[in-house]
Amino acid sequence: MNNKLSIQFHKPLPQDRSDVTSRVLTFSPMAWLKLRLFLHADDVEVGGFGISSDHDLLYIEDFVTIKQIVTMASVEFDDNAVADHFDHCADEDIPPSRCGRIWIHTRPGTSPHPSFTDEETFQRVFGACDWACMAIVSRSGATYVRLRFSAGPGGETMIPLTVDWERYPQDVLDLEGKMDEQFIEWMDEYGRNIHHRPMLDLTPKKTATPSEQPSTYQDRLDELDELYDQQMLMDDFSPSVDEPASTQEVYPWA
Repeated sequence: MNNKLSIQFHKPLPQDRSDVTSRVLTFSPMAWLKLRLFLHADDVEVGGFGISSDHDLLYIEDFVTIKQIVTMASVEFDDNAVADHFDHCADEDIPPSRCGRIWIHTRPGTSPHPSFTDEETFQRVFGACDWACMAIVSRSGATYVRLRFSAGPGGETMIPLTVDWERYPQDVLDLEGKMDEQFIEWMDEYGRNIHHRPMLDLTPKKTATPSEQPSTYQDRLDELDELYDQQMLMDDFSPSVDEPASTQEVYPWA
């Protein structure tokens, strides 16, 4: 079957600036379905890497996640998991240009625009790469894709995102009888890698009474002095042996 993968996208990332601006970030159908599944699995952001085709670095064959701590507005990759990701890809003969240049993350809200943290991360982590791409997909279906490159004077440009649905019928035939296993595998990956950051407990805490506070040596001395003073007062106001035990005012410290 002729499709975009075999006809239109069999070329490397261009180095000419004018050609770069005409490019499109394309997802294979299965990579897109996996991304959408992770997007709707919970009300948190999810991050990962796009695995590019060997023939076109802007054609995403797979979306892979690594161990990460997530919230509704942030993703934090585990450093060891990042290293493991590149080691695994190297074992599969997948170079960094195919497994570490396209950074993808989801948004549980409606806006796909990058946050200040996104911009800082993109610059810090991918700024030294010969090229890199940041792609954000929101739950509303809106997308944001920015391609950065260092060829010539360098620069960056917005590019569209599309899905190669022409390929989907063949993918379904290839996975005939295995779709259930595929979705189970995806959800197992989600469970292994996506971990919620513990929420802060903002409920008011009970203030400990003085008797509940941990005592120090000086506190204990003060308590002994107080007990001594109370005993002295009790002795002063206690009736003598010779006096009858008539009505006597009761003091609170007695």
